[in-house]
Amino acid sequence: MDPIVWIIVGLLAGWLSSLVVPGREARGCLPNLLVGILGGILGGFLARELHLGDPGGFLGAVVVAFGGAVIVRLIIEAISPDRPT
Repeated sequence: MDPIVWIIVGLLAGWLSSLVVPGREARGCLPNLLVGILGGILGGFLARELHLGDPGGFLGAVVVAFGGAVIVRLIIEAISPDRPT
């Protein structure tokens, strides 16, 4: 895929993961992009290691990146210090 498409996939995956994972860390356009890109890398690695095959197009890439982004966001929330509300 084109790098612009990967940026769009990263933004979608990061934004969708922010809707699913509660918390206050890593919100906004740039953090969502970074979480989505990291999620795409992690999701692609896990899909390859678990022999799940090629994601198959744009929608498959978003699903794989979303799964990885949820894991990345959960890790960020787990290691972030607690802040008083």
